[in-house]
Amino acid sequence: MSNIHNTVKFCKNCGTSVENRLPDDGDTRIRAICPSCKTVHYENPLNVVGTLPVWGDKVLLCKRNIEPRLGKWTLPAGFLEMGETLQEGAARETTEEAGAKFELENLFAVMSVARVGQVHIFYKARLLSDVFDPGHETMEARLFEESEIPWDEIAFKTVKETLQFFFADRKLGFFDIHQLNIN
Repeated sequence: MSNIHNTVKFCKNCGTSVENRLPDDGDTRIRAICPSCKTVHYENPLNVVGTLPVWGDKVLLCKRNIEPRLGKWTLPAGFLEMGETLQEGAARETTEEAGAKFELENLFAVMSVARVGQVHIFYKARLLSDVFDPGHETMEARLFEESEIPWDEIAFKTVKETLQFFFADRKLGFFDIHQLNIN
């Protein structure tokens, strides 16, 4: 367990410069602490939520129209917003990025990417149509058979792993929930 450097520089409550030190409550991690109002600022991983949309024997991928990884292929996914459940966030991202009509299914993959402070969560989704209306973050939304996947053009390791889990499970005829730590 590494203690990633704190990024908070000023107290979010009173604006005073924070100190990076151990809290007085027995916590074992360095935290950003305000010397004025004593607020302890905790920094936690961001959740990335998305779907693995399936149409028959094909999966839907989106070609990114934004950085990072502009022009690379990904599953529809993005950061969870405040006030959303995991499922609501995954559904929103799929609608925004792919313009897909779908039915959300079971949790499929959970991957910790500790070095960047993220957790990536993917749900299976059953597409209800093969017509897409991608939003501004997507250049193109397209269905791929396994043999057509542009493996060298996949944007993120978590997406590549999720696709590999899916195709391996499909061959077995059983879809499991997958967990992985990405270094």
